[in-house]
Amino acid sequence: MRTFLRVAIALQTLAIFFQAATAGLLLSTSYGETLHGVGARVMYGASMLYVLAAILAWRPGGGTPRPILYSSGFLVLASVQVVVGVARIPSLHVPLGVLMFGLSLLALGQALSAARRPQHPGRRL
Repeated sequence: MRTFLRVAIALQTLAIFFQAATAGLLLSTSYGETLHGVGARVMYGASMLYVLAAILAWRPGGGTPRPILYSSGFLVLASVQVVVGVARIPSLHVPLGVLMFGLSLLALGQALSAARRPQHPGRRL
């Protein structure tokens, strides 16, 4: 289940990076808006998948519940991002996107470094 969690975070991070790339296309091409809209749906779905993966890694896998808090907070940020994007408020949308990418990279780094640490008997990550 921890592998599923790492994959979900990686997918979310890639989806946000895709959003950054399509934001530039949004300003310069006719198909940029379509790509950015599709990417928004994928990013939101990836955020929901991250919540599901965190829950599955916690309960059946016996891990810490901390990723559930992180993933739920991220889903809230993604929801705000969608609302602000639909309302076309770039002064909030762009900085929030940068923040989300940074937080997602941080979560991915933590998940990957936890995977490399040796497991100690009785210790749960």
